Parts: sequence; C-alpha cells; structure tokens
Amino acid sequence: MRACALALASLLLVLGAACPGNGKPGAGGDRGITFTLIALAELRGQIEPCGCTTDPLGDLARTAQAVSEARSRGPVVVVDAGSLLYTQAPLPPHLREQEELKADLLARIYKEELQAAAVGLGPLDLAAGPGGVRLPRQAANVPAGAVALDPPRVLDVGGARVGVFGVVDPAQVPTLGATDPVAAAQAAVAELRRQGATRVVGLATMPRKEAVQLVRATPGIDVMVVGLGLAAPEPAEVRARAEQVDDTWMVFPANRGQVISRFEITLRPGGGALVDAVGPAAAADRQAELGARLELLDQELARYAADPDADPAFVAQHRAERARLATERDELAANPRRAPARGSYFELAQLRIAKKLACDPEVVTAKADYARAAGLANVAAARARPAPPPPPPGTATFVGTEACGDCHGEAVEFWRQTRHARAWQTLEEVGKPFDYDCIACHTTGWGEPGGATMAENDALRDVQCETCHGPGSLHVDADEADVKKTIRLAPAVDLCATRCHTPEHSDTFDRTAYLRDIIGPGHGEKARAILGDGPTGRELRAAGLARAGAAIGAGCPK
Repeated sequence: MRACALALASLLLVLGAACPGNGKPGAGGDRGITFTLIALAELRGQIEPCGCTTDPLGDLARTAQAVSEARSRGPVVVVDAGSLLYTQAPLPPHLREQEELKADLLARIYKEELQAAAVGLGPLDLAAGPGGVRLPRQAANVPAGAVALDPPRVLDVGGARVGVFGVVDPAQVPTLGATDPVAAAQAAVAELRRQGATRVVGLATMPRKEAVQLVRATPGIDVMVVGLGLAAPEPAEVRARAEQVDDTWMVFPANRGQVISRFEITLRPGGGALVDAVGPAAAADRQAELGARLELLDQELARYAADPDADPAFVAQHRAERARLATERDELAANPRRAPARGSYFELAQLRIAKKLACDPEVVTAKADYARAAGLANVAAARARPAPPPPPPGTATFVGTEACGDCHGEAVEFWRQTRHARAWQTLEEVGKPFDYDCIACHTTGWGEPGGATMAENDALRDVQCETCHGPGSLHVDADEADVKKTIRLAPAVDLCATRCHTPEHSDTFDRTAYLRDIIGPGHGEKARAILGDGPTGRELRAAGLARAGAAIGAGCPK
C-alpha cells in the first residue's frame, strides 16, 4: 500500500516523528533494534463508524493509513487477537449477503494492505461456520482441521526474532473441540524459543481473569494481546499503559477498531524483561486525550448541576470518572518516564482512530465499492424472499406522512423543518441507503407489521409521524368519537434512547433537549411551552462537533 503523501505531516504529528531510543528504526548493534507492534482485537466486522456521533472513532481506512505511515519509518508487525469478521453470530438470514461481502473486504485488507502477520480466533469469526474464517488463524489449542490454522511461528522483524502464537477460550468456540489454552500456550512458547525467538507475542480471546491466569502459568510471553469479547472496552475505558503480570505486558485494544495499541519496542543486547518506558509522544497524546475528556465531563456536570431532575447516581458516576481521569492526567504530567539506560523497553501509545487521522485512499475506494455492492445485494435478496404477511384484520398498519397531512397539515409542515424529515437524505449522501446497519433508524415502522422493509420503503422513508405516534391506519378510518383511542398521542419515554439515539449512535442525546427540536407550532405547542427555554438537540450536537473539531484527515470522505 503506498503512503498518502498529503497525510504525512499530520500523521507524523499524531504518531510521533521518531521512534524511541536510537531514532533509527531497525538499527542493530549495541543500540539495539527498534520496531513497531500494532495490536488490534474485536473489530467485529466494523469497517467504519456509522458517522452519527460527533467524534466517530474507528475506520479501516484510517487504520490502514496509520500502518502505512508506521512502515515508512521502520519495521512493523500487525497482529489481531480475533473476532474480526462479523458483527454477530449466528448471522440472521437477512444479514448474510451484506456480512459476507464485508468479511471478504476485511480479509483482503488485512492480507494485502495491513499485511497482518498473525490473526487470532474469536467467536465472531465463526458466524458463517468454520469454513468461513478466510484467513488462517493462530489458535494453538484448536485441533488441526477444525478451521484453517496458522502454526506458531518466528518472524524476522528488522533483525529481531519475534515469535507469535494464539489461543482461544474453549467456551468461546464450543463447536471446535478446543483444548486447554494454558497447556497449548506453554507448548507454543517453548517451541518458539527453541526456534530462536528472542521475544514472544501472544494473542488470546478470553475473559481477563483467564488471560491473567494463562500468563502467570506461561513464562516467556513478552506481550499478550487480549480480545475480551462482550467485555471489550470502550475508548473511555482503555488504559493508557499496558498491564504488567510478572514479566508479561498485557494490552486490551478497544472494540470495533476505535483504539489500536501501538508498541514501539527497542531490543538491546542482553535480553531481560521489557520495561514500560512512557516517552514524550505517548504521554503528550494521552494528556491531550484526557484534557478533552475532562472538558466534556465538566460541561456535562455543569448541565446536571442546573437540572433538578438529574439522577444523583448518574451524576456521582460522572464525578468519579472525572476524578480518575484527573489523577491519571496529573500523574503523567508529574512523572512521564523516559527510556531506561540499559535493557530492552517499549513505549505504548493507545491511538484513537478519530476523524482527524488521514485515510488510505485505496481502502476508501474499496469501502465505497463494498457499500454499493452490499446495497444491491440486500435489495435483491429482500425482494426474492416471500413478502411478509399483512397485519391481521383490525390491526393498525402504516399509512405514511402524506395521509397524516390530510388532517394535520400544520403539524406535517412543522415536521418538514426538522432533521427527521431529512433522515433518508443523509443516508443517500454517504452512499448507504440500503445498508442494514443504518436503514432501520432512517425509515418508519422498520421491523413492525406493515412498516418499512429493505424491499419496500418508498412511502416510509425518513423518521415520519408514525415513528412516534404508532401506525395510523385505524386512526385515519376512525369515527370522530374514537379517533384519539386509535393513536399514540405521545411516544414512550424511552423510545428514542432505546431505538436509535443510543450512546454509540447519538452521543449528545438528551431527551428534553431533543424534544425542543421536534415539537412546536402545530405539533405539540403546549408541550413545547412546558419544556421551556434550554439547550436544543441541534445546539448540543453543534457543541459536540465543535469539541471534536472540524478537521477531517486527508483522503477521507467529508
């Protein structure tokens, strides 16, 4: 993969222009050998974020560019602990076409662009069965023939002999007959050392407790990359430093490619355990990240302080998080450690894959090609399936906003000025109108009898009246005496937060603020008056976008 010249300056700023130690990646002799280890885990079939949040994290094109820029400075090893290919397992039938195309894309990018040296095995790699893993896997405790396996092996990385192996918790892959991961790890490490490995990197998919037990029972692992399954951390919970267990350093990358772990490792003659040397680049990166997060928490706490209905327990959690992050920031400022005078060491940076990073243009093109192909495949497959049965007689079904406008013209006119009326357009603008990951929140009645489907949605595009008020056919046909009984006058309190405005899709959501945007003259004017003055959803989102910054990395779609 060629480097994107336009992105070089910005990525050097983010990733650090020089490697630690001697400043000559891969240089040997008494000064040692320096190389980069980039660790990922739990990508879960996510090639990019949905884009609905103010500061979306995770993007295969940005990860590929970061790897390319690292390679321009010296030797690089890319590893992944597993659960790479699919978003869920087992795969629902309606997702199969999209998920298989995406898994093909991921496998190709990992092989050709990232040039991944080792990929572990996780349960989300088996959604299409053992034959669908695509890439040979490091899983030393899985029997030969159960899946395509890559045996533990020794890599030459800029002159360093680095062994890699992987294991998986048998409970995570119950159909494969996996054996004791501890025994397999011990045997793998012994064989790698016999083959001349001077350092060993392990990959594991298992709970943290079991991973710690494995490391303690298996001397000789220098770095262990762990995928935690459903317990994989979100970005705010990713620790800035690796966790030391005996002489092993454990790291837990964030899920969905949001935060990748980048080790700059310097190996000096004489062996010995690696030392965690937090250098200026890593410390500065983490301090900037902590400062931004603390600013956001301070704004949220100020808003809660002015809200008499704020949940005390929720506020206490935010205060505790602020105290923890402030302590970490102060510790980094007071004592950013430097490289030791002797021995081998590493510097770890937890790199947030954020929108300011540049994108690999070839991966951007490949993702756009995938989106078009997946949309066509989704629609064709949906139309080939039997149509869903109509709602039973007497059951309300969806009629669309045009029917609502016959009696509620003023309300519909108000709705047309809201963001809900542009929901479908926003998908078309990014080339994803027929993506199963998006369409449900940009149509009306998705998954309900008579509602929008992948095959039929023309009249129910956008977030229309019936999203909040329920299907309106009985309401349209009702006598005047029964008309109010046939419609939901107000949505359930938790409807928005549980259906579409979830934290991973709507990070600035606040029900009261967002209601101020969608009710008003002709559409809940009295309810709007009760809400009174205060921030609107548009203002919260604008503030979030301002905090995240307007900069978008070179080569990335706007």
